[in-house]
This record gives sequence, C-alpha cells and structure tokens, in this order.
Amino acid sequence: MVHYETIPQNFGGLPAERSQYETARVALLPVPYDATVSYAVGTRNGPQAILDASRNVELFDEELLTDISAVGIATLPPVIPDTGGPERMVERLHEVARSIAGDGKLLGMLGGEHTLTVGSVRAAAEHHPGLSVLQIDAHLDLRDAYEGTPYNHACAMRRLCDLVPIVPVGIRNVSEEEYAYLRATGVEPFYAHALHGHTQWIDAVVERLTDPVYITVDLDGLDPSIMPAVGTPEPGGLDWYQTIALLRQVCSRRRVVGFDVVELCPIPGLHAPDFLAARLVYKLIGYIYFGF
Repeated sequence: MVHYETIPQNFGGLPAERSQYETARVALLPVPYDATVSYAVGTRNGPQAILDASRNVELFDEELLTDISAVGIATLPPVIPDTGGPERMVERLHEVARSIAGDGKLLGMLGGEHTLTVGSVRAAAEHHPGLSVLQIDAHLDLRDAYEGTPYNHACAMRRLCDLVPIVPVGIRNVSEEEYAYLRATGVEPFYAHALHGHTQWIDAVVERLTDPVYITVDLDGLDPSIMPAVGTPEPGGLDWYQTIALLRQVCSRRRVVGFDVVELCPIPGLHAPDFLAARLVYKLIGYIYFGF
C-alpha cells in the first residue's frame, strides 16, 4: 500500500496536535442550512467553501505577529439539517451549541443562513449572563415574521431581542415594520452611510456593548465590491479595514464568548470572497486570544 502525506481536511489544514477537540480552545461548527433564504440560494455551501479556502490562509498573522492556530482550533462535523422546519433547526443547533459551550470551548459557527444565529446565541446566553450581541449586517433582520414563519433569516435579530441587547452595525436596508420596532424599543443601529470618513463610531459601538459579547457577522454587512458572494447584497457597507478595526477593538475591550460568520453564498470560479470569509474567521480568533 502506498503511503503519502495529505492535507488535513479541517479549518486551516491543521495537524492533529492543533485540531483535536479535547485540547482545542476553539470549536468551529459548520452548519450547511439555507431553507428560508428569499433571494439567491446557496448559503448551504458556505461552510465548506470557508473550510476549503482556510487551508490556504497563512497561519502566521502579520498583524498580530503570531501563529493563531496555537490556541487549538477543532473543526466539528457539519450539523445535519432538520427538514422539519427552521424552528426545529434552530433548536437542534441550540442543543449542539449548548454542549460545546458546556465543554468550555469558544464556539465559532460557520453558516449557512442567519436564522442559525438564534440557536447559537441562546446557548451562549445560558452560559454567560449579561450577554450582548454585536451584529454586522446590511439588514436589521427585525421582522416579527417573514414568509409565514418567525424563524426566518429576516427575523433572526428580532428573536434575539427577546433574549439579549443587540448592537447592529453596517445597516443600509430597513423595512417600515422594522423602523417602527426601532422607535418602539430604542434599538439604535449604526447605519453604513454614517460610518465613512471617520473612526469615532468604533468607540461608540464598543460602549454600547455589555460584557460578555457574542459577535455575528452576516457577510452582506461588507461592501459587495469585496464581498459579492451573498444571497441578498446591498450597495455600500463596511470595507475590510473598517471591519477588522471594529472587531479588534471589541475583542480587546470586551470578553467575546462566541461568534459566527454566516450568509456566504459561493460564486463558482470566484474564490476571493471564500478566502475573505476564511481570513475573517481566523482574524477573529486571533483578536480574541492575542489582540490586546
């Protein structure tokens, strides 16, 4: 039998000593689910695209001057979609996320559609009292129901508002229903048009967040010029350096206890968005553990 060396099929292509669940500090959970998407389909393929691209991310980070993978990053098997509907899928993810949090791991969920964040945040809130959520997104996702269900990607943050305070950043698409909800509840988004040309807004975002924090990154929060591979793109949005500057400040001034990167909708033959998403996941892990 021929024996030869292969690249491990995990995030970063990490060797066993840096990817075993028992010793890793970070657990990445792929969730290939997009049952409620309302425009372009394909976010179910996002987690695998992130994993594939991650094996070409340099493990040494030029900003943090360290090999981030030293913290240990385990890649878990994908969560099998529940065909019984989005509410059942959210509950399935909640159970899985609760188990991971109970093991003392930092959970990073790779989506999949944004509805999944509800299950992950529910688990984080159970383990971390006083939690708040930083939402990077083009859309508020504050509809009470959409297309016949309260468990829809357009309702994800509305479900979270029943649990924890949220701080939305990068918003540039708002429905009339959502605007009424903002006025009734006092939720104050950081609109994308108000963020360009200065950096003072980053301090304002951090000040609104409690400690601890869960970070959810809907990739359509980034400008489509650098992130076209999303199901519901919107003109405008955060650029790469705005995004990582915000994340580094949040991670250095608040205790981040979980995160997700969702809504990557891969475009065949266009690999830059997949690589951006993988690099963003790796940067975020680095900022949480080394970005002080």
